Amino acid sequence: MSKYGHRTQNWFEAIVNKIGGEDAAERFLRDELVVSESPCRWREQDGVIYFSVTSDGTTGEVWIKRLEGKGFRASNYAKSLLRSPDFKSTNGVTYEVAVLKGMLFKDNDRIMKKIRVEADKRKLTKPNVEVACLIREKFTDKELEAMGLWWIVVMHEPIKDSDGDPNLLDVNRNDNGQWLNAYYDNPDNRWNRDNGFAFVASQLTSFLSRLFTWRVLF
Repeated sequence: MSKYGHRTQNWFEAIVNKIGGEDAAERFLRDELVVSESPCRWREQDGVIYFSVTSDGTTGEVWIKRLEGKGFRASNYAKSLLRSPDFKSTNGVTYEVAVLKGMLFKDNDRIMKKIRVEADKRKLTKPNVEVACLIREKFTDKELEAMGLWWIVVMHEPIKDSDGDPNLLDVNRNDNGQWLNAYYDNPDNRWNRDNGFAFVASQLTSFLSRLFTWRVLF
């Protein structure tokens, strides 16, 4: 009996389909096709997650259609921010994003005003609001889970929602879909340990974090 005898036919079919079908599987067996693990699209150092995103001039209204067309969901409040005249898109700008994980803060200190103070100490700046859309499109909920996060709150300049309240966009995973949401920017609002807070790092900060990682690895 094969050592894989406990596996069902569907299991083997799933592998063949994942590789790319029967022809691809035959090429793989002939060593004509290499299957490699996808590289991680972010890195983490000392409780901070780093990655980059690049803008392409997409307007807020078009972002709604673009995200929903790819199976993401946007709340009504998020849509009101995307449709606001304060939503300003850029084109060809690469943002080096730094996400401060909630674990960096004590429970009583995990509030907006103290999170921003910590970001200032680290020379991190406010991202453009479009960064929220770029993050939502870039990462699946499985990747957010791998980061150890439920939400990534994008700490852009607050935009008033349809009720006139200042809000921030956030990316979050949920049992009922992959969401782009908006939440009231209360300076005393307390967040959870598994939330993250996205700022923009300088090119120098990003370079130094990579350099430190390379030195540790090698």
